[in-house]
Amino acid sequence: MPEQVTTVTDEATTDAPRRRGRTRLRRWLRRAGVTLLVLAVAGTLFSLVYDAATAGRARPPAGLTYVRTADLLTRYRVWGRGGSPIVLVHGAAESADTWERLAGTLARDHRVYALDLDGSGYTRRRGPYTVDHQARQLLAFLDALKLDRPVLVGHSAGAAVVAEAVLRSPGRAGALMFLDGDALKGGAGPGPALRFLMVPPYRTTLLRLVIRSDRLIRTIYSSQCGPACPRLDAAGVDVWRRPFQVAGAESGIWGATRYGVPGLTAGRLAGLRGTTLPKAVVFGADDHVFSKTSATETARRIGAPPPTLIPGARHLTMISSPATVAEAVEALAARRAP
Repeated sequence: MPEQVTTVTDEATTDAPRRRGRTRLRRWLRRAGVTLLVLAVAGTLFSLVYDAATAGRARPPAGLTYVRTADLLTRYRVWGRGGSPIVLVHGAAESADTWERLAGTLARDHRVYALDLDGSGYTRRRGPYTVDHQARQLLAFLDALKLDRPVLVGHSAGAAVVAEAVLRSPGRAGALMFLDGDALKGGAGPGPALRFLMVPPYRTTLLRLVIRSDRLIRTIYSSQCGPACPRLDAAGVDVWRRPFQVAGAESGIWGATRYGVPGLTAGRLAGLRGTTLPKAVVFGADDHVFSKTSATETARRIGAPPPTLIPGARHLTMISSPATVAEAVEALAARRAP
């Protein structure tokens, strides 16, 4: 009997710390759950109040120029008085205004055009925000302005748009350049960890917090552009900010996130190798958006000569290195298809 009593007592003594540990764990989990709930409610209330307080819309700048391109009213800019035509096609989160420095340099010898793709800048947003729709917009733009075999320059995601336009209608372009872009579909967009922020009201709050902060805009710009780029003053910040604040901009952004950054498959891009169109690839040597081998692989993929790499330049070479990019564009224009 004493041995049996001793055994029961030992088991009770051993189980006691385990029960206390489980009790503490349950208590901690309850507290953590309550804390998360409070934070979620507080965050949602802040988001709703902030979104209501920042619901005003900016007006587009005065004097914008538009042209009808099929189902869209497309905003565009023009530089220069004569010479062969060059059409500049921007990338994601950019606009026709992004090309100001490069276009001014090219305009000495060329007539230079830049348009706002659907979903960007001040073009009337309509959707779907796909490479197919934007390529149709570009071709309609060439037709509307009666541009004869222009040099097409696509920056970043714009490379996919100019590539698709050439593949769709090879005779409409005189030459093709990929600038800081490989034109591939990479499935860009919010990752799983951020998808919970891409639902109302959090996505609106996040977007507005970013675009209303001069510091964040300057930080993103500097990271993408590099030390050779001019510092953004208040007017420069507004160039990047205002297109995200005009009527319809936010709904366009949410619509575009469904498709990700425009791009083509490698098989589709390989079709460019079969064209006789003069082609060129230009990258910033320090572009951290792409791998170190992307420029060479892209040139090989589309049948272009070895790429031009700009030392010290990052992703926005048309801003950091306008003279060097202009030289490459002019060299390509000299080979423009007759």
